[in-house]
Amino acid sequence: MIAENISLASYNTFGIHVSARYFATFDSVSKAEELIAHPLMRKQSLLVLGGGSNILFTRNYEGVVLKNNITGIELSAEDEKHYYVKAGAGENWHEFVLHCIKNGYAGVENLSLIPGNVGASPMQNIGAYGVEIKDVFHELEALHIPTGEIHRFGTKECNFGYRESVFKRQYKNQYIILSVSYKLNKQATLQTSYGAIEQELDSMGVSSPGIKEVSDAVIRIRSSKLPNPAEIGNAGSFFKNPIVTKEHASALLETHPDLVHYPATRGMVKLAAGWLIEKAGWKGYTRANHGVHKSQALVLVNYGGATGHEILLLSEEIVTDVQNKFGVELEREVNIF
Repeated sequence: MIAENISLASYNTFGIHVSARYFATFDSVSKAEELIAHPLMRKQSLLVLGGGSNILFTRNYEGVVLKNNITGIELSAEDEKHYYVKAGAGENWHEFVLHCIKNGYAGVENLSLIPGNVGASPMQNIGAYGVEIKDVFHELEALHIPTGEIHRFGTKECNFGYRESVFKRQYKNQYIILSVSYKLNKQATLQTSYGAIEQELDSMGVSSPGIKEVSDAVIRIRSSKLPNPAEIGNAGSFFKNPIVTKEHASALLETHPDLVHYPATRGMVKLAAGWLIEKAGWKGYTRANHGVHKSQALVLVNYGGATGHEILLLSEEIVTDVQNKFGVELEREVNIF
């Protein structure tokens, strides 16, 4: 059941060649329960992998890696306005979105083509084009590793923030997410004003879009800007968009009137990390076998053979340079191991 010294190159979208001292997969709740009860779990550190799309390995993992392969999508309930759709944590996220669109479940169309699996969606509170998971989340089921108990978490218990949840802070490494349920709309309320969605719909000749057309537009936009991990190793957006005070943003606008910025909560201002990195001169930067993608400065790439440590060092140089030039500290979105 538990294998030893297994390569993780095919289990992380950066394609970093590292190995796990111990490795196992599970495709059911009972198998997950069986694995966490194994004596090894009391002696070794544990890492649960989903799609491997938000992780950078800088060394071999000397503990136990468990790969979550729990799949399945079902309409668990509905009311007058909503569909409640439950998906296994091992389901591919984009395939889940396409399933929802095919069945007329509205609310996740703006989140098309985001890499990774369903289980990571609430953990990271993934978001794009004006929509975040917290906007469509209903509840999740998670296996508590220390006790083997299954707990349910609603929106309040998840304590969602910008690319944050309780599973990245307070309960980090304490739970295995088993399934996620989403509260989706029967009547779509389309979000098309964020980013280039409206322009893309115009270029597609669509004047009265539905959820499929919005999804298609998002897919076109993301495909034009972001490299396919199957072709170029990457983990999508490497950095979070930083949030600063209004005063800081105003000061930056005086010297950089083209600064890309958006209103954030509590009177703060969200800046576009990609804009900051590009203005600092890093977009398209290449160093041997890794660098910054030519079309999207938020994305660090492995062209083949780079180590995770090399990519981490590049990210640290970018953070330092942006801090020196703009007084803004970038925070990595990718988890480092």
